[in-house]
Amino acid sequence: MSSILDNALVGLALLASAGYAAVSLGPRSLRRRILGVVSHGAARAPAFLGLGRIAQRLAAAASKAQGACGGCDNCGSEQTTAPQPPKAEIRVPVARIGRRARRTAP
Repeated sequence: MSSILDNALVGLALLASAGYAAVSLGPRSLRRRILGVVSHGAARAPAFLGLGRIAQRLAAAASKAQGACGGCDNCGSEQTTAPQPPKAEIRVPVARIGRRARRTAP
């Protein structure tokens, strides 16, 4: 009996790690579909398991439109509040640029 429980726990851990890898490394469309399926499954679970809030959070994560980076959905479109002045350039006239004299051995 103990070996059956051990194998079941190892299988569950492997399934969880494969699911995590698919969600975190997979394309966004796959992530949204997986989150949608999991949220639907959690919503259909019996009430005594208490998965209602988790189902709502997963559904919100599945339907959330994310930006290109997956973050705040503005991806650099915001302007800074105070424009920064350009960095000072060092300008040297071409006439002042000279070649180094090559030293010849005496």
